[in-house]
Amino acid sequence: MISKKKVADLIYERIEELDNGLFVVTLNISSANSINVELDKHEGNVSVKDCMSVSRNVEHNLDREEEDFQLHVSSAGLDNGLRVFAQYKKNIGRNVKVKLHDGEDLEGKMIDATPDKIIIQTSRQERIEGKKKKQTIVEDIELAIEKVKETKIIISFK
Repeated sequence: MISKKKVADLIYERIEELDNGLFVVTLNISSANSINVELDKHEGNVSVKDCMSVSRNVEHNLDREEEDFQLHVSSAGLDNGLRVFAQYKKNIGRNVKVKLHDGEDLEGKMIDATPDKIIIQTSRQERIEGKKKKQTIVEDIELAIEKVKETKIIISFK
C-alpha cells in the first residue's frame, strides 16, 4: 500500500511551491491504492490548474511499476460541508446551517471561528408584549466544535 505520509509530503511540497493559499481538506488512500485528495483555498476558489499541478506532482513522483494507483484531486465542494478549521475561518460572514450532535439545527451568519468554537448569529421574529408588530431578535450563539456534527454553507442566488 502506498504511504499516506509520502503522498502528503508530495502534496504539501507542491502547495508550498504554488504559494497561493491552497490547503488540504482530506487525503484518503484506500486498500486498493485509490488516492482521493480534496483541496480548498484560504481566499478565492481552487482552480483546475491548482488541481492539475498537485496531481502531477504526486503522479510523477510515485512509481506505478512498484504499486499501481488511481489518483483523484478535486476542490472541496460546498455540498460536503466544512470539515477543517481553515474552511470555517474562510467562510466567516457567510450564512450557514449547523447540525448538532443532539439533533438541533441552527441557521444564521457565522461571525467567528476558532479551532475550539464557532459563533453563529441568528435572527427570529418575536412578538414583544405591548408592541403591535413582531420585533427581530438577533442572538449570537457560541457552539463548541465538538458539539457540531455538520456545518454547510447556505447557497443563495439573490
